[in-house]
Amino acid sequence: MKSNLRLAWRNLWRNKRRTLITVASIFFGVLLATLMSSMQEGSYSSMINNIVKFYSGYIQVQHEDYWDTKTINNTFVPTDSLIDEITSVTEVTLITPRLESFALASSEEITRGCMVIGIDPEKEKEVMDIGKWVSDGVYLEQNDRGVLVGFDLAKYLELSVGDTLVLIGQGYHGTTAAGVFPIRGILKFPSPELNKQSIYLELKTAQEFYSVDQQVTFMVLMLEDQYDLKKAMRKLSNQIASPYAVMTWEDMHPELLQMVEADRAGALIMKAILYIIIAFGVLGTIMMLVMERKREMGVMVAIGMQRSKLSWILFFETIYIGLIGVIAGFTGSIPLIAYFYHNPIPLTGDAARTMEEMGIEPLMYFSWLPSVFYNQVITVFIITALIALYPVITSYRLKVQLALKA
Repeated sequence: MKSNLRLAWRNLWRNKRRTLITVASIFFGVLLATLMSSMQEGSYSSMINNIVKFYSGYIQVQHEDYWDTKTINNTFVPTDSLIDEITSVTEVTLITPRLESFALASSEEITRGCMVIGIDPEKEKEVMDIGKWVSDGVYLEQNDRGVLVGFDLAKYLELSVGDTLVLIGQGYHGTTAAGVFPIRGILKFPSPELNKQSIYLELKTAQEFYSVDQQVTFMVLMLEDQYDLKKAMRKLSNQIASPYAVMTWEDMHPELLQMVEADRAGALIMKAILYIIIAFGVLGTIMMLVMERKREMGVMVAIGMQRSKLSWILFFETIYIGLIGVIAGFTGSIPLIAYFYHNPIPLTGDAARTMEEMGIEPLMYFSWLPSVFYNQVITVFIITALIALYPVITSYRLKVQLALKA
């Protein structure tokens, strides 16, 4: 067996040009497949992270009746025991409370419905980092009596930093919620919907406005990685019971999940087409290699080489080519993906506008997941290994008399 391996390796470099052409076809196949997978997974992660960070979080703990009614009456007090149960789940990296409801925002005779969100300013820096979206003015501080207003909403109400905003709504159990708040800052999100309807208050100020005492509508839970979601959900479901409910972003945004799954299925078809192209490219070069060496193979069999030994040598030659190609493709894809991972490609035109309307930053992100790399390496190598059967079959079916005349 060792002699077969040595002979196969030496045969590769008898015709360096032929070997390098075959290796190059595998190299570019791995590189393109990895780039496509990285772009695909990066776009999914971007969509999920935008939804998670701008609104829902990976997981929410709510009152069990809140999701169906979305009323401020179904709020709860985040007790120490509840927080201890949540923090005992190692996958949860951050907990932040929010109080969310609706109100009418008014400036003189101009009025528009809006979404009012009470936040903990310090904790939200680690989740949504709202401060980086303040285009004018300053971010909220603890116990701040001011508000942050979405850019388009402020423009519609003809307000700017330092002006006064009137909020009128319905508080806890039908009480009247009314207040006058100075505008501390204007927020310019990449999401048009948030710009049109968002108003942020400091949590205690929002609780006073809606007449709720230390209550919140939900608690946002953040994870280190979206792939920890199922594990964290299993632990939380076992620890948290009625009157609380635990929901994931998948439960709260089923349309996004369906869109990702549908796009993943379409991408799988495209990737299958790419693998077929790679397979035929490698097969074509291997067939050319075998045809060029048909006379050589005939001579070797004629002088007494066993067909089994010849077939092993040809098999190992193809495997060597496959190994060199996938290793080169893997090595070449690392710096390329690393560059695009740290430098997302900005989108322009209609593509950018479409993504902004969906609440997604107009950037093409790339993923750095290990599976992006090893899945392509394994798949392309398996394809090459299957193609390696062709020279084996050819060697057994070889007719020596015809081969000598080739």
